[in-house]
Amino acid sequence: MSAFEKPQIIAHIQKSLNYTVFDCKWVPCSAKFVTMGNFARGTGVIQLYEIQHGDLKLLREIEKAKPIKCGTFGAASLQQRYLATGDFGGNLHIWNLEAPEIPVYSVKGHKEIINAIDGIGGLGIGEGAPEIVTGSRDGTVKVWDPRQKDDPVANMEPVKGENKRDCWTVAFGNAYNQEERVVCAGYDNGDVKLFDLRNMSLRWETNIKNGVCSLEFDRKDISMNKLVATSLEGKFHVFDMRTQHPTKGFASVSEKAHKSTVWQVRHLPQNRELFLTAGGAGSLHLWKYEYPVQRSKKDAEGVEMGVAGTVSLLQNVTLSTQPISSLDWSPDKRGLCVCTSFDQMVRVLIVTKLKTI
Repeated sequence: MSAFEKPQIIAHIQKSLNYTVFDCKWVPCSAKFVTMGNFARGTGVIQLYEIQHGDLKLLREIEKAKPIKCGTFGAASLQQRYLATGDFGGNLHIWNLEAPEIPVYSVKGHKEIINAIDGIGGLGIGEGAPEIVTGSRDGTVKVWDPRQKDDPVANMEPVKGENKRDCWTVAFGNAYNQEERVVCAGYDNGDVKLFDLRNMSLRWETNIKNGVCSLEFDRKDISMNKLVATSLEGKFHVFDMRTQHPTKGFASVSEKAHKSTVWQVRHLPQNRELFLTAGGAGSLHLWKYEYPVQRSKKDAEGVEMGVAGTVSLLQNVTLSTQPISSLDWSPDKRGLCVCTSFDQMVRVLIVTKLKTI
């Protein structure tokens, strides 16, 4: 691929913020996005922005008691577009951004900070109930149905006597019919655990040797296809989730992506073979996954095992001197992306030439 054909990552708009920003998410079916974080005075903040005439207009600023670590629209309907957030106090709240004074749902979900959140069953993504998964420093991963007050519908916690590991990231997947659904969780010691919610069991686990910063299935609403896990030491791993070997698990390929922590991974909604990784040195890398000729083969005993593909770097850009802490593709406009970094900046990016790949 020549330099002229390569995708380009262009910083379209950038804006300085007066708080530490932890997460950002596009509001579905709109030119709006939210940023979440905390003010220096220790309170939480949600800001709602709209892209207007090549600039950002602040539509609303909502201040809350606790710093806000993470958010998702994934369990909301397209009509409501409610934002679910996890905060430093272990609280799960769901907000109507049109009337954000009182949450429409609230539960003290965890004993410590909620590090990560994901949603499924809303926005026309994934079959089954609208559910939210939260992962916390207290070592537990919990699944919530906003229609059920107070108690989680699933609670994955260490057995008695087992060390509690800090859960850094969670992701839904395999929600292709009413019954099937999995949650994948990544921990500070490198553990990756796949929980089968239909059978309420641990389906698979592995260790990638370094803290797991981000996990994402290439699509949540199909039979499991690929999973990307990023780590503290600059590597990411792509697991082929189609074939699970009884002892070897899932085939994977790993790549040294950045010189520092890979904070985030996000697949392009319109093409699941493309994904962006965000790095601790303020860089973004755009990758393409290529499938092998055959995705499975038989081992010496005649048991099916997966075959990993390859990844290639399409483009990279350095945007900041600080880590890029969050990243989200627009679900509606191909190539439109928002990211935030620890230099208190939010940036809207345009990634060009994605249709030709």
